[in-house]
Amino acid sequence: METRRFNGVALGSIAVSFAVVALKGFAWWHTGGAALFSDALESLIHPATAILTYGALWFAARPADANHPFGHGKAEFFAAVILGALIVAAALAILQHAWLVWRVGPALSDPLAGIMINGVATALNAVWGVVLQQAGRRLRSPALRADGIHLLTDVLTSAGLLGGLGLALATGSLWLDPLLAAAIAVYVLITGFFLIRASIDGLMDAAPSPAVIERIRRLVAEHASGALEVHDLRTRNAGQTTFLQFHLVVPGSMTVDEAHAICDRIEAALREEMAGLVATIHVEPESKAKHHGVVVL
Repeated sequence: METRRFNGVALGSIAVSFAVVALKGFAWWHTGGAALFSDALESLIHPATAILTYGALWFAARPADANHPFGHGKAEFFAAVILGALIVAAALAILQHAWLVWRVGPALSDPLAGIMINGVATALNAVWGVVLQQAGRRLRSPALRADGIHLLTDVLTSAGLLGGLGLALATGSLWLDPLLAAAIAVYVLITGFFLIRASIDGLMDAAPSPAVIERIRRLVAEHASGALEVHDLRTRNAGQTTFLQFHLVVPGSMTVDEAHAICDRIEAALREEMAGLVATIHVEPESKAKHHGVVVL
């Protein structure tokens, strides 16, 4: 069921991206504006990113095997890094075009029609960007969230562009056209940088947010009754899966069955409240206590 949802969202992104590129490309071709060119070029990478996201989701959904015992979830982080690199490349190309237009001088043809066509494409991006963000949070997919961030960023830059072009037309200050393109390029460049940095954190086994870690610690503390302490708690993300491991200290007189029951209770509580979490618990006798970590309630 989850795989079908991934496929449906990813395929929808491909269809939407081609429609947006066609609309924005026509808006630029019809007007010849540098700002509309920047918007069209930034959108040109959407089909590539949508196809890449679909491929990453398909690969990440493959079950664990002998060569990849922890699954294939990190494929999504690789995809997100490539998405960031494409965004940076588009920003640099936009800056180059803006400089060329600034030197030659802007020349707009029927800009009002271009603004209206671009506005339709921007509205389509806004709707689908929200869909991707919601799906990414629900399915715990870094690739879907990255694609959604990209689209919503494009919506913001397009909205600013349309407002700026409207101001340029109203005041006759057509020199604003290449300046708008350059401003969009800088914003897109920053977005690409932060996307790459976040994706590299995932590849480097960065821990989840402090809120997620605190949530895990609370669940462990509430459901480890009978144990003495929990220490050396570590977590890492791999796509949709969060891996957790820790040491559970129990009384030396406790039987293996009793200690195993505590582990089962903790794992059941974690699975119920946190989808996609895989826990590994190492049971130790009380002589191994470190007197720090999670206090068992």
